Amino acid sequence: MPNWLLPENIADVLHSEARKIEELRRLMLDNFRLYGYELVMPPLLEYVDSLLTGAGKDTDLRTFKLVDQISGRMLGLRADMTIQVARIDAHLLNRDSVTRLCYAGSVLHTRPSGLHATREPLQIGAEIYGHAGLEADAEIQELALASLAMAGFPDVRLDLSHVGVLRAILADDAAASGDEAALYTLLRAKDSPGLEAISAKYSPVTRAALLALPHLYGDIDILKKARDTLPASPGISHALAELAALAGSAIGRAEVAIDLADLRGYAYESGAMFALYVPGLPNAVARGGRYDHVGEAFGRARPATGFSLDLRELARLLPTAERKHSIRAPWGNAPELREQIAVLRKAGEVVIQSMPGHDNDQDEFECDRVLVLEDSNWILKNLG
Repeated sequence: MPNWLLPENIADVLHSEARKIEELRRLMLDNFRLYGYELVMPPLLEYVDSLLTGAGKDTDLRTFKLVDQISGRMLGLRADMTIQVARIDAHLLNRDSVTRLCYAGSVLHTRPSGLHATREPLQIGAEIYGHAGLEADAEIQELALASLAMAGFPDVRLDLSHVGVLRAILADDAAASGDEAALYTLLRAKDSPGLEAISAKYSPVTRAALLALPHLYGDIDILKKARDTLPASPGISHALAELAALAGSAIGRAEVAIDLADLRGYAYESGAMFALYVPGLPNAVARGGRYDHVGEAFGRARPATGFSLDLRELARLLPTAERKHSIRAPWGNAPELREQIAVLRKAGEVVIQSMPGHDNDQDEFECDRVLVLEDSNWILKNLG
């Protein structure tokens, strides 16, 4: 096997794509800062005991694991950064007030999430800790939509769901509660025949509600149908009210849809969840939601909500950036030349010095001007 081959679904990111990704990263992090989010940088690997706390089976299966040669303990290469940031809030910062944190970095997956997906996404996200009210969910939702708009995606579909609906349905039915994991899988796949089979032993009310969930999908009006169809329990009423409020705050900025069977992250989340879709991608480009229970494992339960997205996946949809106009200059150490180059670069110009005997061969830059010496002065001349 050639030594330059990379593992499946692992690839180098070349200059034009890398530039798009980096510009998106800077743009979003700068915008997060305008909202008051503080940047943190968790480590790439840590003990699986903390890395997988409250993350659910899906994250466990996606995590590369290895033995630490120093301690002998099992380490994990992060497949998601959210748990790490929750650990920082709960264990290191230990604040009582509302805390806003953001992050950006590579994560690794044992398997790709889709046919052409990379196993090394570049994850960026933002989290709010310390506020249990819907205001925090609304801010995170707004920030996620603003991030996509800034990246050049104004046409976004926002899908909303809530784990409280399923948990309220199962609360009074012991048989159904025992099948929670299997029900989650069936609902996620919208497998109605499977739901009919597994729910045969449940109470009629529970069974009817579970069979209705895959069909409760549509615009904001589907919430009225859900109220008429599902049991009138306090948990369900509360969840539907929260979805109505979040859907209302997004109207005008995104196409809003409700999907009460979209339970990705069910074991991880604790309240309202959302997914964002853009033209050109079949899968969600961003996901977010509330996960209040995660901090408990780190010694301090904190209300928490946030979102994350994959910058590499997003950048793939953007057109290749136009070549940047630049200036060609000769190689040399003359003080006047170096001073002129420094002045131009300080003004934001790209100045590329030609190595002796070589031409510049670059895809990102187009030299449309040249720095030449005339009458003992370095001046700019247009090319072509």
